[in-house]
Amino acid sequence: MILDSSMRIFWPRRASAPALGMIVVLVLFAVPAANASVHEYRLENGMRVLVKEDHRAPVVVSMVWYGAGSVDEFNGTTGVAHVLEHMMFKGTAKVPAGEFSRRVARAGGRENAFTSRDYTAYFQTLHRDKLAMVLEMEADRMANLILTKETFEKEIKVVMEERRLRTDDQPHALVYETLMAVALRTHPYRHPIIGWMNDLQNMAVTDVSDWYRRWYAPNNAVLVVVGDISGEEVIGHARKLFGTIEPRALPVRKPQNEPDQMGERRVVVKAPSKLPHILMAYRVPKLLDPELDSEPYALDVLEGVLDGHDGARLNAALVRGTRMASSAGAGYSGIGRGPGVFMLSGTPSEGRSIADLEAALKAEVQRIATEGVRDDELRRVKAQVVSAHVYARDSMFAQARHMGSLESIGLSHRSIETQLRRLREVTAEQVQQVARRYFVDDALTVAVLEPQPLSVKRQPAAPEDSRH
Repeated sequence: MILDSSMRIFWPRRASAPALGMIVVLVLFAVPAANASVHEYRLENGMRVLVKEDHRAPVVVSMVWYGAGSVDEFNGTTGVAHVLEHMMFKGTAKVPAGEFSRRVARAGGRENAFTSRDYTAYFQTLHRDKLAMVLEMEADRMANLILTKETFEKEIKVVMEERRLRTDDQPHALVYETLMAVALRTHPYRHPIIGWMNDLQNMAVTDVSDWYRRWYAPNNAVLVVVGDISGEEVIGHARKLFGTIEPRALPVRKPQNEPDQMGERRVVVKAPSKLPHILMAYRVPKLLDPELDSEPYALDVLEGVLDGHDGARLNAALVRGTRMASSAGAGYSGIGRGPGVFMLSGTPSEGRSIADLEAALKAEVQRIATEGVRDDELRRVKAQVVSAHVYARDSMFAQARHMGSLESIGLSHRSIETQLRRLREVTAEQVQQVARRYFVDDALTVAVLEPQPLSVKRQPAAPEDSRH
């Protein structure tokens, strides 16, 4: 299972510099429409179906997206969205525990799932002739999942160990988790997707079953299929297999707007580590209207100017230039149901302090705010984003994931081309303006990793009361 906490706003990877030289001229101003052959349907029970035909190979990617993630959790039950993701593989009366994965494997396919702040998704890649088989199993577990105390108590231990391995024993992950908990005071994005350990220790199977009944309904789901199959064939399967599942009244989502930050915030994380590390978060706008917004696109370009390739400013100035840092990076999280965040990070070189590196990271952004960006930088970043989009079209999975993620947070897959066009229209002046406007100390939260001896073991938590 996968925790999806990508910080990228539009496309998760930028193309390497050598690849750019080959394709910039071809694609920068002539990208074919990605959604030209997307078929859209809505079943009578409210379930949406998107089909993109791609006949290059006899393969399909099938994804079922539920519009519920960690952002929807209540205090005391953080991590429940991810726990249910695990439990969805524990079987129904028709498909016993483990059988879903075995059937996909026997068909020569691959499958998995991931949980994010905003949604949970389940996917398979396999031969087109096996699509009906996996859709039947997906429809079965949407409506008929068996949740038992015995199975839950085994699986919650797996999730707690996952948290220990991926967060508690990873100093940089601890810094990120702590930073988000300090940067946001009220919004659920402040909670980790995997959940706080105390909540996992005290979770009960009823918490999971309540979540399942609350959110896993056809009118809160999107089926996305990309591959060698027609829209008519997919909608036929969907009507037969999902169309008989009754819709349910979904909870009313109230606004959860994070209050304005009124001043700088700082936190120190002490954990076993060889080197110190700094993570800095600025509150910035997110993408709300793909056609009318401009600042999110400028922030995305700013990220590319600072990071994303060997010649980007942070690497050129701080790693290869002054040797202030052994690593330095930037990331913009601007698409989702929660607040937008722009992060700077780095590990100082030997003999350099965290304070030195923090000042240097700020100085690089302020240099853009004062002097702007060069035309060649602007062209390179735009080419990287467009080329990444072109490469993504070679992947059926990437196409399905892009469409499903947008639909699941309330944006349309039809906005993909709008996003590309608006990003191409970003000017150097717009990048300079967002650097001036948002990178101020009153909107900044800083988390610093203070290394502790690697031999020091984390003290075990005090015994907790358990609801199991």
